[in-house]
Amino acid sequence: MSFASLTFLYFFLPFTLLGYYILPGRLKNGFLLLANLVFYAWGEPSFLIVILLTTVVNFYAAKFMEKHPTRKKLGAIAAIVVDLALLLVFKYTAFVIDSLRPILFWMDLPHVDIALPLGISFYTFQVLSYIIDVYRGDVPTQEKFTRFATYMTLFPQLIAGPIVRYRDLADQLGERHQTLARFADGIRILLIGLSKKVLLANSMGALWESLKIDPTQNGLLEAWVGAIAFTLQIYFDFSGYSDMARGLGKLFGFEIPINFDYPYISRSITEFWRRWHISLGTWFRDYVYFPLGGSRKGGGRTIRNLLIVWALTGLWHGASWNFVLWGLYYFVLLVVEKLWLGQLLKRLPKVISHIYAMFFVTIGWVLFAFDQFDGLGAYLYSMFDFSSGLLGEHAFVLTISYLPLLCISIFAALPIAKKWVLTWRESKFWPVLEMAVSGGAIVLCTAFLVAQSYNPFLYFRF
Repeated sequence: MSFASLTFLYFFLPFTLLGYYILPGRLKNGFLLLANLVFYAWGEPSFLIVILLTTVVNFYAAKFMEKHPTRKKLGAIAAIVVDLALLLVFKYTAFVIDSLRPILFWMDLPHVDIALPLGISFYTFQVLSYIIDVYRGDVPTQEKFTRFATYMTLFPQLIAGPIVRYRDLADQLGERHQTLARFADGIRILLIGLSKKVLLANSMGALWESLKIDPTQNGLLEAWVGAIAFTLQIYFDFSGYSDMARGLGKLFGFEIPINFDYPYISRSITEFWRRWHISLGTWFRDYVYFPLGGSRKGGGRTIRNLLIVWALTGLWHGASWNFVLWGLYYFVLLVVEKLWLGQLLKRLPKVISHIYAMFFVTIGWVLFAFDQFDGLGAYLYSMFDFSSGLLGEHAFVLTISYLPLLCISIFAALPIAKKWVLTWRESKFWPVLEMAVSGGAIVLCTAFLVAQSYNPFLYFRF
């Protein structure tokens, strides 16, 4: 990540902004589209054809649906089949073959290693929402290819989300009004996201990687510290990228929706999933859960619909059985809350319901972290194994060395940090303080990027 990130921050982004603001309005989308393609080709040049094919197919499928309303369903089905086929081939071929190989008649299946195009899960879901919304009549067909291609390849959120629906950007693709205040706000949000990733997520990731190597050497306490470190890493990693996407979007006049709302203050698993990866949760709600009938057709159908949604949610995150297990784990928890625990959790003291939610969320992230079940089993066992004692000598020293960053990370994951900032903004010294903090963040992030080895966003692989 280091060299690529520094090149992006100090070369690609400044020159793209300069070109964007020099050009007249009618040329901005064309220039931004070119920058998007350069950005994607920079990371994955061989897969540029995949996203361009997806863009062309869906643009003309929507045009076909508009021109032939009686054959609208045919156009929608054709586009959806192409979109899902590309996703399935690139993301799930190896998974399916590896899953079949242990079966007697499939033992001779070859090993397949297909590289995953960056962001394919995100941009596939984005374009599916466009096709479905056009079919339903919820959005008009985009008439200009440049605008649609700009939406499909928009570099601020292209490779790791959030999942931005066409309806959210439709008007902005035609006309965007930029102000100095919005630009400054974009810089601020970009720096917050960058700091989350570089200063917090990477540090928590280093602690997690050290503690997960040999869980038998950890004490019970260190096993939980490691799980909490990964819980913080994945939050700052993904919410950091989402913040960067929002900030970058603002620099070019786009308003990208918020994707996280302090999920770790939740008092139930249901609340957690209203606050975590909001764009994915609402996508499955609107395009899978509701069309299946939601909760309107009785308890049995509701449970079936939830099972489908959460099995798909697990598979969306990765082509591995641990992700399927992770999705089914949340399905069980959500059904239990829906049928029995929901009202009880509301009546419990906040601290008890919060501990309940974070206990199961932390366990869930351990399921998410290991794609090999032997490693998963060993780590889960260490979290409940008192025979190793509370503290392991090496793990304890490691934990103490990371303790200040661990405390800062926990504090930063809570809304109290935001409340403090809002209070400080009332001070007459705020402009100077904000400039000093922003400058310090840039220097620190640059120093960390120079010092760190390659450390990509976790969600790049999805």
